Amino acid sequence: MNNLNIENVHQQVLQWLENVVIGLNLCPFAAKPNRNKQIQIFISEANDEDVLLEEIYHQLKKLDSTPVKELETTLVVTPHLFEDFADYNQYLDLVDALLFQMGYQGTYQVASFHPDYCFHGTQPDDAENLTNRSPYPIFHLIREESMEKVLKHYPDPEGIPERNIERVESLTDEEIARLFPFLK
Repeated sequence: MNNLNIENVHQQVLQWLENVVIGLNLCPFAAKPNRNKQIQIFISEANDEDVLLEEIYHQLKKLDSTPVKELETTLVVTPHLFEDFADYNQYLDLVDALLFQMGYQGTYQVASFHPDYCFHGTQPDDAENLTNRSPYPIFHLIREESMEKVLKHYPDPEGIPERNIERVESLTDEEIARLFPFLK
């Protein structure tokens, strides 16, 4: 994963966001902030996990200091780290510890995406894993207050995961190849 062009990485993530996350309606809350240019895609060039944690810290502080109408959410993309999903999954504990240490529990949460995402209890080839598969490892920093506002007006938010699984399970092999060109 060396020699990655940041603009290419950004374009791949944006394409995934628009075609998969929004296009398949996996996150019914993403379309509006994307339309309003309130989603930041931060491409980390870190090759070191400590440097990445510091970058995530700074992205959280940026969310703190930027009005929601300007910046709703941030995708921290890590093209040089966490090729192995198990390492990525373990690192999530450090990110959660950072949120706790900063006093941000209840303020921010992290959603996780990875090219090899595999839910506990599933097999790597199970279609439901596609709901969290992305071109690169991504830490999605979400404002909990914004999520709560949207959920109040969304019918049956508890059913979103099941609907997402049904949606990706209904994809043809051709659709999967087109929407997830980064899959091995």
